[in-house]
Amino acid sequence: MAAVLVWRNYRFRFKNVVVSAVRLLSSTAGKFDYDLLVIGGGSGGLACSKEAAQLGKRVAVLDYVDPSPQGTKWGLGGTCVNVGCIPKKLMHQAALLGGALKDTQKYGWHIQHPVQHDWSVMAKAVQNYVKSLNWGHRVQLSDRKVNYFNMKGSFVDDHTVCGTLKSGKEILITAENVVIATGLRPKYPTHVPGALEYCISSDDIFWMTEPPGKTLLVGASYVSLECAGFLTGIELDTTVMVRSIPLRGFDQQMSYLVTDYMESYGTKFLWRCIPTRVEKLDNGQLNVSWRSVESGTEEKDTFDTVMWAVGRAPETKTLNLERVGVQMNPDTGKIVVSHDEASSVPHIYAIGDIAEGRPELTPTAIKAGKLLAHRLFSGSTELMDYDNVPTTVFTPLEYGCVGFSEEEAIRRHGSDNIEVYHAYYKPLEFTVAEREAGQCYIKMVCLREGDQRILGLHFVGPNAGEVIQGFALAVKCGATYTQLLTTVGIHPTCAEEVTKLHITKRSGLDATVTGC
Repeated sequence: MAAVLVWRNYRFRFKNVVVSAVRLLSSTAGKFDYDLLVIGGGSGGLACSKEAAQLGKRVAVLDYVDPSPQGTKWGLGGTCVNVGCIPKKLMHQAALLGGALKDTQKYGWHIQHPVQHDWSVMAKAVQNYVKSLNWGHRVQLSDRKVNYFNMKGSFVDDHTVCGTLKSGKEILITAENVVIATGLRPKYPTHVPGALEYCISSDDIFWMTEPPGKTLLVGASYVSLECAGFLTGIELDTTVMVRSIPLRGFDQQMSYLVTDYMESYGTKFLWRCIPTRVEKLDNGQLNVSWRSVESGTEEKDTFDTVMWAVGRAPETKTLNLERVGVQMNPDTGKIVVSHDEASSVPHIYAIGDIAEGRPELTPTAIKAGKLLAHRLFSGSTELMDYDNVPTTVFTPLEYGCVGFSEEEAIRRHGSDNIEVYHAYYKPLEFTVAEREAGQCYIKMVCLREGDQRILGLHFVGPNAGEVIQGFALAVKCGATYTQLLTTVGIHPTCAEEVTKLHITKRSGLDATVTGC
C-alpha cells in the first residue's frame, strides 16, 4: 500500500513538473501546441474545428463517448449523427412509408395486406449509414489537417488539457484557445428503483439489433414523442407516460394537436403519471409501477422495453472546469457564456447544447461554431443570432415552428396587442386516402398594430420542416402579415395555406378551410 501511495505521489509530482515545463516553454516561446483545441466531436465542435483549419490555424479535436449504461457506444459525430437527428429521421421515414402503404389501395395499387416490418433490416441500414458518416467526419478532419484524438479531456490550467486514452495513457496538450462542445447525455431518474439497471434511453434505441417489442417511453419531450411515433408507425405496441404537459417550451395548442393525432394513430398515453419502480421478471419482461399525480392511485403493467426521455444533462463531469474557474449554472450544470460564446475564463469558449441559454439544436451549434472560428482567427465581429430559430418535431404528423409561441407572445406583448390568424386545412393527399386531418392546423402570431409584424408561425402537417424552412427566412427578415397577403401560394400544396390565412381567433369564426 505504501508503495502505491509513493507511486501516486510520484505521478502527481511528475505531471506537475511536465505542466510547469509546458507553461515555461509556452511563455518563453510564445507558442502553444495548437491555436485551437476543441473538446467534443459533435456537430458544433467539428464545424468550429474545420472552419479554423480552413483559416490556416493549427487545430486539434478531442472526442470520447462513454458507453451508455446499457453498453451502447458509437463513433465520431456527436448526438445528431449517432443517436439523434439522423437515425431518428430515417426511422421516422420508415414509419411514414408504412402509413403510405395503407393508403395505396385507395390510389389503385394492389399490395398484399397485412404488410410486415423487419426491424433488423431497417436498423442495419440506418446503422451502416451512421457508420459511414463517422468515417466521413474522420476523413474530413484529416483532409483539413485537424489532429483528432479519441480521448477524454480534462483541464490542467486555462491553456492546458490532459487527454486520457481508453488505455489510461495521458498526454498534455496546450492551446491558445479552447472550445468546449461536449453536449448533453440522457438523464436517468436514479431515484426510481430499476431505472438504471433495466431501462434504455435514446442513446440505445437506434442501435438495437432486435425490435424493442411492447415499449413504454417515459417523458413527453420531442425525443420521446418522435421515438413513440416511429415505433407506433412500424406497428409496435407503444405507450407514452406524461407527468405534466407534452413538448414543454413549444406552443401548447400545437403540442396537444400532435399528441391528439398520435393517439388516433395508435400511440397510448398515460397522462399525469409518475413511474415508481421497474422490476425485471424471470421471462425478461419489465414490470413497471406508476402513480397517478391527481388521484395517487397505483397501477402497473409489463413491457419488453422501457425508454427514459426525461431530459438531458451536460457532459462536464470529467472536464475539471472548477480547476480553471469556468462558471456553470448551478441549476442546469451548463456553462455560462456571454453573447460571443466566451466563458468566464479568457480563451475558453462553449458552444452548442453545453452552453447556457442556447437552443439545443444541431444547426445553431454548427453556425455558432463557424462564426466563433471567424471571430477568433479572421477578424470577424459577426455574432450568432439566436432569435427566430426554426425547428421541427418529427412526429407522425410533423410540427414545425419559428418565432414565439402564442403563450410567449402574450407574455411579452399582452393579449390585446397580438393578433392570431389560424386555419384548419386538409392536405390534398389525405382526401383520396380518406385520412383523418382534424389536427392539420396553421397558426400565425402577429403584432396587432401597423402592418402586423409576424412574431411566430406554427404548422402541424405533412413535411412541416420543409414548409417552415422557407417561411423562417421571412420571419427572420421581419415579414408582416400585410406582406404575406401579397404572396402568391403554390397550388396545390399545404404551404400555400399559410399565404391564405385570414380568420383571426379573436373573431370566433370557423377557421376550417373549405376551398380555394
